[in-house]
Amino acid sequence: MTTVTVWNEFRHERESDTVAEVYPDGIHATVAEALESHGFDTRTATLDEPEHGLTDGVLDDTDVLTWWGHAAHDEVAEEIVERVHERVLDGMGLIVMHSAHYSKIFRKLMGTTCSLKWREAAETERLWTVEPGHPIADGIDEYIEVPEAEMYGERFDIPAPDTLVFASWFEGGEVFRSGCCYRRGSGRVFYFRPGHETYPVYHDDAVQRVLANAAAWATLDEGPTPDFGNHDPIEDIDTDDERSVH
Repeated sequence: MTTVTVWNEFRHERESDTVAEVYPDGIHATVAEALESHGFDTRTATLDEPEHGLTDGVLDDTDVLTWWGHAAHDEVAEEIVERVHERVLDGMGLIVMHSAHYSKIFRKLMGTTCSLKWREAAETERLWTVEPGHPIADGIDEYIEVPEAEMYGERFDIPAPDTLVFASWFEGGEVFRSGCCYRRGSGRVFYFRPGHETYPVYHDDAVQRVLANAAAWATLDEGPTPDFGNHDPIEDIDTDDERSVH
């Protein structure tokens, strides 16, 4: 069974009554419960736990890590960022959610600022499925309509996705690349835009289905292990040939 660790800052829910009304046990609890209902083995981890809850032991037992952050990106220790980064390159899946586009780990994996336009006006978002044959879109209709959303708009400063699964249109007129797939090393990374802390987006059945599909897609497939480093030639070569002299 795939093990998913659901990581969250868990700050807004403890500091804001408005957020606590929407996610009384934290965004991580809602996401973990949703993924568990889809057949995943889940655990949670939060910023204020020792090592942010992401010890070597936890990550060694994690197939996919989901990441939600907003107000405290700078408080994530560089040591933990490097630890997660190494695990992704080694094959752990990573799902980056909403405002975690500014997280240290996502910016490190993308190599860009990951900046964007934004507006908080509780406007309608229509999340269009632009790659319906992709596994992450399995069971999803032509679009998901989110009645209250924070707008994210282009330009989104990220590398071109390997595959773009969803693209958003907002009531105010902007568009946004909202479901982006990447390979980094042996790991699969998915960025999914919906999920502001004051709106009940993660309670939506279709959004939960996307997260479950993404967790299944991001799980390491049992392919061959790459062979890196110095290597003997496949064919016989003349090592005395002047072409080998540098």
